[in-house]
Amino acid sequence: MAKFYQDDKQFVDMPLSIAPEQVLQTFTELSRDHNHSIPREQLQAFVQEHFQAKGQELQPWTPADWKDSPQFLQKISDAKLRVWAGQLHQLWKKLGKKMKPEVLSHPERFSLIYSEHPFIVPGGRFVEFYYWDSYWVMEGLLLSEMAETVKGMLQNFLDLVKTYGHVPNGGRVYYLQRSQPPLLTLMMDCYLTHTNDTTFLQENIETLALELDFWTKNRTVSVSLEGKNYLLNRYYVPYGGPRPESYSKDAELADTLPEGDREALWAELKAGAESGWDFSSRWLIGGPNSNSLSGIRTSKLVPVDLNAFLCQAEELMSKFYSRLGNDSQATKYRTLRAQRLAALNAVLWDEETGAWFDYDLENKKKNQEFYPSNLTPLWAGCFSDPGVADKALKYLEDSRILTYQYGIPTSLQKTGQQWDFPNAWAPLQDLVIRGLAKAPLPRAQEVAFQLAQNWIRTNFDVYSQKSAMYEKYDISNGGQPGGGGEYEVQAHISSACLCPG
Repeated sequence: MAKFYQDDKQFVDMPLSIAPEQVLQTFTELSRDHNHSIPREQLQAFVQEHFQAKGQELQPWTPADWKDSPQFLQKISDAKLRVWAGQLHQLWKKLGKKMKPEVLSHPERFSLIYSEHPFIVPGGRFVEFYYWDSYWVMEGLLLSEMAETVKGMLQNFLDLVKTYGHVPNGGRVYYLQRSQPPLLTLMMDCYLTHTNDTTFLQENIETLALELDFWTKNRTVSVSLEGKNYLLNRYYVPYGGPRPESYSKDAELADTLPEGDREALWAELKAGAESGWDFSSRWLIGGPNSNSLSGIRTSKLVPVDLNAFLCQAEELMSKFYSRLGNDSQATKYRTLRAQRLAALNAVLWDEETGAWFDYDLENKKKNQEFYPSNLTPLWAGCFSDPGVADKALKYLEDSRILTYQYGIPTSLQKTGQQWDFPNAWAPLQDLVIRGLAKAPLPRAQEVAFQLAQNWIRTNFDVYSQKSAMYEKYDISNGGQPGGGGEYEVQAHISSACLCPG
């Protein structure tokens, strides 16, 4: 709360110099000596003495399976794009991290959760791994033919499920109360497609089942429609208190509310972080205060993307169990998928519009605003009507989404939150582009290609100017690095330069 650092995350990432009990004891005495109001200089001295600089617990790591020229580079015919792709391929060596042995020998001194295998981090302020980000990281690694690195990262996630019963939001103790979009089963599928490593599947199938159980036990909600009950899932984190990594922001936001409403606000902020969309008008809509983050109501919405991800995971689990010869478990997951498909159709699909929409549990209606997540079932193969791609195309046209030339916006609402207009995020481009590309319609494939072209051009143009890749782009006036939200836009810097030709 003293705001020594611009970003609260910096403090909670700093390792302790001595045992936590001693640090707490010294702090309690210091606080008592100053009547619970420690002067700034003394507080600063206390932090300097008892904490180390952040990032010390990780060492740089060059993946052993990194190679100079993976095949995909040869397939790029345009010379400039090939040079760029080669520079991006070099980034794996910068983003590789390995934990120092002291994180294992003294876990109580670190907020980092020990992981046995080295991994790739997003970069910037994010010096640990994240759950849903890692799915797209793995897709990239497999393109770079780095299956061993992927296997190690998968093993880390599976170990977390064995220890905690779920995959936390990221690799820090302060992320343990919540998860993130459940893509672990899909990660396994990508790895298997690349390696055919059935033994690895056999060893870990029960752990994958355990992870899906977490969502069933803790994140299920019943929706009653026309006399029928449907079970679907939501993001829901029933824990109060500010998020440690955004402590002062969460505490100050709560100060604007009556005392009795603060714990609920903190729980909803955590659920918003669990969604991966932290934060967005998507979680503010439908409440009495939809213009302010203090009106967040994530757990009151049944999200399209979450249910599509789980539907896909259930389908993959039935495929995995069949492959391993376990027919009873295969049937169990096939049935679960069929039930979810029926629920998606009944509760989230809107025939008139040609898309799926988040369902508002309190207002008992769909949120008809545009978000790329509305088309996730197309990407996840979670639909039964063969005509959905056609309808989705019409939906994109009717929403005027195809008029944005630099990328697909995250929403059409301008709130100053980072998961809203005018920001565009790579994972959301993928949901729409690959959803359309999988469809057997030539027109859907043309549109997918055009959207991919738009996005590549935005990334390429910004890279040519800045020699960096950004986590999000502002697509409102040409492509620029994005903004808004709780922290500065994060870049993944390359040392090379694409000198304008």
